[in-house]
Amino acid sequence: MNTSEFRKRGKEMVDYLADYMEDIDRRRVFTEVQPEYLREMLQKTAPGKGEQWENIIRDVNNTIMPGITHRHGDVANFPTGNSYPSILGDMLSNAIRCVGFSWAASPACTELETVVMDWLANMIGLPPVFLHETGIGGGVIQSSASECVLVSLLAARFAAIKDLKRTFPFLEDGVLLSRMVAYRSKLAHSWVEKAAMIAMVNMRELDTDDNFSLRGATLQKAIDEDRKLGLIPFFMCATLGTTAVCSFDNLDELGLICERENLWLHVDAAYAGSAFICPEFQPYLKGIEHVNSFNMNLTKWMLVNYDLSIMWIRDRKLLTTALGVDPLYLQHQNSDQAVDFRADMFITAPNTTSSSTVVAATLTAVAVVVAAAEKNYVFPPTFQHTRLGKKFGDLVRNDSRFEVIGEETLGLVCFRLVGHNYHTQMLLRAINMSGKLHMVPALINDQYVIRFAICAQNACEDDILFAWNVIGEMAVDVLEACRSSNENDVLKAIEKLESLDLTEEDDEGITDTPSVPPPVIPEKPETEHIPEQNEDIDQMAVEVLEACRSSNENDVTKSSEKLQSLDPTKEDDEEVKDTPPVVGIAEKPEAELNDIIGEDELFLYDDNIPSIPSISTL
Repeated sequence: MNTSEFRKRGKEMVDYLADYMEDIDRRRVFTEVQPEYLREMLQKTAPGKGEQWENIIRDVNNTIMPGITHRHGDVANFPTGNSYPSILGDMLSNAIRCVGFSWAASPACTELETVVMDWLANMIGLPPVFLHETGIGGGVIQSSASECVLVSLLAARFAAIKDLKRTFPFLEDGVLLSRMVAYRSKLAHSWVEKAAMIAMVNMRELDTDDNFSLRGATLQKAIDEDRKLGLIPFFMCATLGTTAVCSFDNLDELGLICERENLWLHVDAAYAGSAFICPEFQPYLKGIEHVNSFNMNLTKWMLVNYDLSIMWIRDRKLLTTALGVDPLYLQHQNSDQAVDFRADMFITAPNTTSSSTVVAATLTAVAVVVAAAEKNYVFPPTFQHTRLGKKFGDLVRNDSRFEVIGEETLGLVCFRLVGHNYHTQMLLRAINMSGKLHMVPALINDQYVIRFAICAQNACEDDILFAWNVIGEMAVDVLEACRSSNENDVLKAIEKLESLDLTEEDDEGITDTPSVPPPVIPEKPETEHIPEQNEDIDQMAVEVLEACRSSNENDVTKSSEKLQSLDPTKEDDEEVKDTPPVVGIAEKPEAELNDIIGEDELFLYDDNIPSIPSISTL
């Protein structure tokens, strides 16, 4: 492709993208393809020569688009920005594509990131210590929230071991690490647990209160228990906006305890962080002055396309010490005065060109907030999603068939059918099979719930009413099929469920892409931290429907009891093997410990083991 054709095809691509975003409401929300569908539609080997542009676009329409979940009607996971400024920012950064492994490699690349990080820190209400300009800390773009948590955990681990080595210089790092323990809420994202696995750190899961919030008293109790066992508490990950229910850990209480007990406090605000651009939501940040590191995603309500995460740290030296390497070929004469972001992350050449996207999103977000305040006719996405979430919650509460679990927060509503879990499981299955909505479940205190998360950037009240009508229609069919003992009524309900035409265009304007054979819907929607639907549910549902169809009360009772006893989180017995309990080193008798680590190291298991000094003094 030469420059002339690039100009032509680039303009065509802009038109294609604009048409897609304008016409997205006519597309089916949830894909109905089955795994490996694409392999059957593409050739077995890579093309031997380049394809014509027209053929590429045709293949996109006929093979790729049928496997896409279109976000306009996706109320499954979390909000995802998809703004024109962000798309243009990506185009610009991809064209420039400088490599920002050091300030010298591309000064504007690095300096733009430091400036924008300070802008955002001020906008969401972080203390001055987290700014590049006024403090010893600063922000850095990371690839994902997972990486932010892992980087923070590694920095905390490195600082803790370094400090302990001052007191116990002859102990191996591995011995110290085996005694160290970190904490998280049971509703923290799965990436927190994964970070602990990668860092080889013991991570303890703590219970939440009735509002699904981790409280200070719970953390203090865990710390006291672990110190009595000779363990070394060193890290706490608090969550602002849990994935399952968008709850908030009590940052103020946790912060005071972490400061007193000398624990590194990291805040994972991947879900809710971008909402803090609105002052109305900044009270959730109470206690931020105690925090060592903080991360958020700009992809939620900051109008930035997926994915982009930002991490701020109180003291950058703790990052650069833990992760920094300085070979000769990366050094330059301005190293002492400039920031080199390669020392703040895993990769040597950070993707700092994403700052172009950040700038576009930030300017757009500021403009929207100002317009809302001054003219009172336009709502930022956060306000709009929160308002619509309240509206949907009211609809659910006014229907006696349903109940809301938790509070409606930032556009997320968790609800379920009153009764057994399998009722809600069957309802979710029917909703997703309709193709009109896409939702996923969560398991909260053994209750199977459906997450209704307003994701579309331009969602409106009509979208909420449409979704509620779909949910209501499916609920009627599911409940009647489950409880009816009248054979004719059951047969009608079953026929209605089984005759759902997932390919026919309906009055709502939902269409399928042509030239694609109708495959089968995937058994499990993909999501993080939210439990997947159990494969046995479909089979159990069939048994209930068949039993109802036969009008045999005994068969109905047996199938219902089988469904009620089903644990959706338990794996198949053939796949789960009982593992003998692992006896921790702290639980072994002293004589056995002498044989394992030697008498000189037994002071580690004394109840009066010293704690880690304050991180700020390192």
